[in-house]
Amino acid sequence: MCTYLTEKFELEGSGKGARGWFRLDEGTVYVDHPVHAPYAHTVNIDFRNPGLGASARVALELTEEDALALADAIHAAVKSAPEGLASRNQ
Repeated sequence: MCTYLTEKFELEGSGKGARGWFRLDEGTVYVDHPVHAPYAHTVNIDFRNPGLGASARVALELTEEDALALADAIHAAVKSAPEGLASRNQ
């Protein structure tokens, strides 16, 4: 079952695609059918720069267990660094 619910957020970062590094300014997270992963449904995470066209995209298709592990790892890494070290206001 697809949820058709998409969490969209603005971001500032960089991603690497087939043509090299590019600026990212949009992220989306949704549960849907994957394109490549061998599962019926996955947690899909896209990091994009729509202004650069369809190739300016970094995509992830993860099981819910792996998506939650990724979220936990991000929280742990940020928590272990000095506050503000990787902030937009550095």
